[in-house]
Amino acid sequence: MITRRQFTVALGTFAAAGVTGGLFRHPKAWAETQLTKTTTGYGPLIDDPKGILSLPKGFTYEVLSSFGDVMSDGNHVPDRADGMGCLTLDDDHVALVRNHELQPKHLSEFGPGQPEALKTPMAYDHNDEGQALPGGTSTIVVNTKTGKKVKEYLSLTGTIRNCSGGITPWGSWLTCEESVDKPSSANSKYHGYVFEVPANAEGLVDPKPLKALGRFNHEAACIDPETGIVYLTEDRGDSLLYRLIPNEYGNLQAGGKLQALAVKGYPKFDTRNWQKQEMPVSSWVDCEWVDIENVDSAEDDLRKQGYQAGAALFARGEGIHWGQGEFYFCCTNGGNKKLGQVMRYKPSQYEGTPSEHDEPGRLQLFVESTDAQIFNFGDNLTVAPNGHLIVCEDQYTAVVDNHLRGVTPNGEVYPFAQLAWQTELAGACFSPDGSTLFVNVYSPSQTLAIKGPWKHLV
Repeated sequence: MITRRQFTVALGTFAAAGVTGGLFRHPKAWAETQLTKTTTGYGPLIDDPKGILSLPKGFTYEVLSSFGDVMSDGNHVPDRADGMGCLTLDDDHVALVRNHELQPKHLSEFGPGQPEALKTPMAYDHNDEGQALPGGTSTIVVNTKTGKKVKEYLSLTGTIRNCSGGITPWGSWLTCEESVDKPSSANSKYHGYVFEVPANAEGLVDPKPLKALGRFNHEAACIDPETGIVYLTEDRGDSLLYRLIPNEYGNLQAGGKLQALAVKGYPKFDTRNWQKQEMPVSSWVDCEWVDIENVDSAEDDLRKQGYQAGAALFARGEGIHWGQGEFYFCCTNGGNKKLGQVMRYKPSQYEGTPSEHDEPGRLQLFVESTDAQIFNFGDNLTVAPNGHLIVCEDQYTAVVDNHLRGVTPNGEVYPFAQLAWQTELAGACFSPDGSTLFVNVYSPSQTLAIKGPWKHLV
């Protein structure tokens, strides 16, 4: 049954499009008119003479870290730099906690002679030779006054495929394993967890999996600073959007209730729009949440549990980031042309309490790409100080090089940067003062600091 709120939202959407009909009935002619909106953003991109990253006029970048560099702890900078968070340490320093999406087969990529150095009891897991698995995080401390790197070191090791994650309001980085590996000759433990790395950790942290956040193919996380509720994405073609209602604010080891999002009144709703336009661009739907019971299942079946309980499907949920009272997340191959979507969720003021049934949270399809030249496979994303999104593309089709795409609050897309290498950009995050955008080149890994006239749009 369609609620009054759903009907009102749908009516407004269809009136704007000049179409009438039910909430999820979309004539072909209507769907074909929903081209991705564009704008000029900061203006045309200027070719980079260094052959790394083209940017608009007035913007510059510096390389803070490169694959193979010797770090402060004697280890070498690992490859496959992925998700990253920027956290304040003091008035003059920030910590960039950076994921490395490495698997057991990548042990040699730590650099010459490093496997012996990583026979450490501080690793979460080892192979059958006693070597720490190479996935994990490294931390870069940057002086915000000078813009220079102060030190750099490993901060978590022994995990598998640390893809993305999210910062916490209490000063740490949640790093997520995009893996559901079981014990084997390559590893001795189960994987598929989230780990917490404090920004002020000065070396390897004690790796404790946050099992209440579920065992699945994790991608990224964000946290509502008011409630401490954690929202989580899953990189699967039939993925769910999860949340953890914590038992104790700021202490995720204390556990909580894991749930998956469902569209209210439409159980098992499919947001992917692969076959037909089930969810129109700009439309809003009311949501509810269904419980996940066996959160530490060995069978990689949390999404199946949730779907059977009525949870909605998403197309490869990836980057997720908290904005102002709402969050955004990418669905990498969502949409009728499978080029990517950006979703937007506004929590209820009663989120996570029984009262949210009377005033539920709401989900919007914010962007759906219809052209690979405009937006192609959005992955990591962040919210800029001006409210725009900066989205990292992650595609290897050779149709066009990967970009950082800007998205305005009106859903208009523009190119902000273009990578000259055949790899992806990842881990985009802003300094707390909004002056610097940090971003990773995935492989060979580099970490860049971008500065420029952020407020001066064309």
